[in-house]
Amino acid sequence: MSRILVDGHGGDHAPGIVVEALAAIHAEYADAANKPTLGIVGQTEILLPALQQAGIADVVQIVPASETIGMSESPAMALRRKKDSSIHVGARQVRDGEWDALVSAGNTGALMAISKFILKTIPGVDRPAIASMLPAEGKSGKTLLLDAGANVDSSSEHLTQFAIMGSCYMEAAEGIQSPRVGVLNIGSEDIKGTDVVKMASASISDLDLNFIGNVEGTDLFLDNVDVVVCDGFVGNVALKTMEGVAHFIIANLKREFTGSLSARLGMLLAQNALRKLKTRIDPSEYNGAPLLGLNGIVVKSHGSADALGFSRSIQVAHREVESNLKSRIVESMNQWMEQ
Repeated sequence: MSRILVDGHGGDHAPGIVVEALAAIHAEYADAANKPTLGIVGQTEILLPALQQAGIADVVQIVPASETIGMSESPAMALRRKKDSSIHVGARQVRDGEWDALVSAGNTGALMAISKFILKTIPGVDRPAIASMLPAEGKSGKTLLLDAGANVDSSSEHLTQFAIMGSCYMEAAEGIQSPRVGVLNIGSEDIKGTDVVKMASASISDLDLNFIGNVEGTDLFLDNVDVVVCDGFVGNVALKTMEGVAHFIIANLKREFTGSLSARLGMLLAQNALRKLKTRIDPSEYNGAPLLGLNGIVVKSHGSADALGFSRSIQVAHREVESNLKSRIVESMNQWMEQ
């Protein structure tokens, strides 16, 4: 049984949506054999009334923390000066084995810096990577992109590490056998791309992975690849662009279908299909980015996530624990270092 601790003060809408998400997870797993144990870390005087109002005060444990970290605070300052913040306390709880995973919608830089400082990295991993799930065609309906913003510049060795961890994640947490791994590039040809990308492709091709070579941005949503590796600068720009396009499509569909009487009638006839499309491309449905490479499970939620989005992040953490992901990454990294 997994033990999931959530940051009660992280994100734009905490603690309200965090508590809503906990209530939703509690209800969803009420009769499940693998029901997770839930906890929330933060200021008791704020969190307890919210839990009581949601009717889950008796099933969600509060882990006290006296300080909070703002979304715009410097990660370095937060790391040094706020040792009793909800992120600090949560990471220590995971390190000490009191909880299996920490989920936070808080300051990304602070979460990464504090988690890396307290939990350290798995042997063989120099830098943790933010792994973000994208909607795609095919049986799995998903593509994993990493790094999505933790490291703005990465060496070929870092990209190789990302490939190993991403492959482990898709196999362990998503159940995809022999996931297809590609390196994001400006073309599929071996001669294209930066020296770092070329060296990474050569290095990954020597591993015992299902490496398919270079992939382009157009491949991200197709049934061509399961794991896409890139540095954090490229990955974050790509991810934010995708989210913007998704919102653009949804907003324009609403505008066009409410522009005239015939359009509104058309919307009524197509509402089921439109609802499915919205769900398919809604970023909330794919919320929850694991920080792969840490010696412990930490999942980052979007700061602006709603209750649905945050609940998806809790589910990501739950799957990571249930699939014993950390141990599988450790094993794979050990095999790579022995080569």
